[in-house]
Amino acid sequence: MLAAERKLRIIEYVKENRVATVAALSKEFQVHEATIRRDLAEIEQEGILRRTHGGVVVDKPTNMEASFSERANEQVEQKMRIGKKAAELIEDGEHVILDSGTTTIHIARNLVNRSNITVVTNDINVAAELRDARGINVLVTGGILYHSSFMLNGMFTDRLLQTLHVQKAFIGTPMIHSQYGLTHPEALLVPAKQNMMKAAQEIIVVADHTKIGKVSLHTVAPIHEIHALITGTEATENQIKPFRDCGIEVITA
Repeated sequence: MLAAERKLRIIEYVKENRVATVAALSKEFQVHEATIRRDLAEIEQEGILRRTHGGVVVDKPTNMEASFSERANEQVEQKMRIGKKAAELIEDGEHVILDSGTTTIHIARNLVNRSNITVVTNDINVAAELRDARGINVLVTGGILYHSSFMLNGMFTDRLLQTLHVQKAFIGTPMIHSQYGLTHPEALLVPAKQNMMKAAQEIIVVADHTKIGKVSLHTVAPIHEIHALITGTEATENQIKPFRDCGIEVITA
């Protein structure tokens, strides 16, 4: 197993178990404890996990995105509306990127009866939604699989994205702020999102109202790189106005 893949899986392991010892991780991944300690030191520098006295690895809940299962059950009705509105922006003949996430999967669900569209995604769940959509050409990026969320990430994901040119990219985010732009708590997930944005002529962020006004450790993109934000009608005028003042089109669903 490559070091990058092992670190991704260590993060997943700790997210699922909330705590782990160096010895347990060494046994789980079949590497020496010194190797695990090096991995943990690097992960800790990225602000994802925290080491405690005695070699116990504990997550930082305030600096980590919730698990996939938790996110999938939050703001579901709002995400469905956002997904439907986003799908309406996709025209026949277009090539689009659907980022991994619990909101973008609803975009895919609204494309199953469409035709002559190419969807690029790094999300196995998104691709699976389109498996019977004969009019949709689906391109899956490849990469290291996050078993807990079915997301693909890493070097192979980035390499493919760097070769693409699409009309629109629909980007999911745990946090968006009118001053600090898109931010994310996990550094390892930032490059794929940045490469998606570089590949697109138009960048559309899909985020429910609970994500607005929040900031995390790592910058994904400054606010001026975003063309539109689709959110729910639950978002207040105070939440929306700063983005419109920045010249961003805000669409509520």
